[in-house]
Amino acid sequence: MRRKFDLSAYFVIGPENTHGRPVVRVIAEAIRAGFTFVQIRAKGADAREIIDLTRAAADVIAAQEKSDAVALVVNDRLDVVLAAREQGIKVDGVHVGQTDIPVDVCRKYLGTDAIVGLSAPTTELLDYAAHCDTACIDYFGAGPLHATPTKPEAGRTASGEIVTHSFEELAELHRISPVPVVVGGGVKAADLPALKATGVEGFFVISAVTGAEHPYAAAEELVRLWNA
Repeated sequence: MRRKFDLSAYFVIGPENTHGRPVVRVIAEAIRAGFTFVQIRAKGADAREIIDLTRAAADVIAAQEKSDAVALVVNDRLDVVLAAREQGIKVDGVHVGQTDIPVDVCRKYLGTDAIVGLSAPTTELLDYAAHCDTACIDYFGAGPLHATPTKPEAGRTASGEIVTHSFEELAELHRISPVPVVVGGGVKAADLPALKATGVEGFFVISAVTGAEHPYAAAEELVRLWNA
C-alpha cells in the first residue's frame, strides 16, 4: 500500500497498555499530538479482536485526515493484516521479530508496497545489518534502550539478564544499516536529544504515552523534543 512513511514518532499500543482507557481514544490523542506511525500490539487478543481494533485505529487516523501521513501496522499477525485488507481496512503492513513469521513470507503475501518492519535487540541487528539480506525489510526496530515493564522479555539473555544498549551502539547501527532505524524500550522524554544525535530515524514508545496521566500532553512533549 505504501513504502513512504515517517518513523520519527512511533506509537505502539494495545488494550493491555491503556489502564482501562479506550485504545482508540489514546491513539487519537497521540496522532493529534503529532505521532507519525502506529503499531497495534495486542498480545492477549484473538484475531477478530485485533481486526476490530485495527479497523478502529484506521478510522481514527482517517477522521483526522492523516491516512496518507500516518502509517498503521500490526505486530506479528500477518493473518490479521491479510484479513483486515480483505475487509477493506487501510492497514499498511506488519511488524515482526526475528522469531516470528519470516520477513520474506510477509513480503510475499503483502506485496511490494506494504511496510514490513523487523525488530531485534540492537546487538543482533548490528550483525543482521552487516551480513543479511535486507531486501524484504523497510525498517529496523532496535533496543531496548532501558528495561521496560511493557516488554519484559526485551533484551533478556538466556540467563535472565537484561542487556540494554548504548547510544554508541545505536549510532553504529544507524551508520551501517541499509534501512531506517527506530529505537525503543523504556524511552523517555529526557532520552530524546541524545537518541536523535545518534542519527536514527525515530523513537518508539508505549508507556511514555499510555501510562501518562494526560496522554496528549505526554505525546506532544515527545514530538516537540524530537523535532527541536
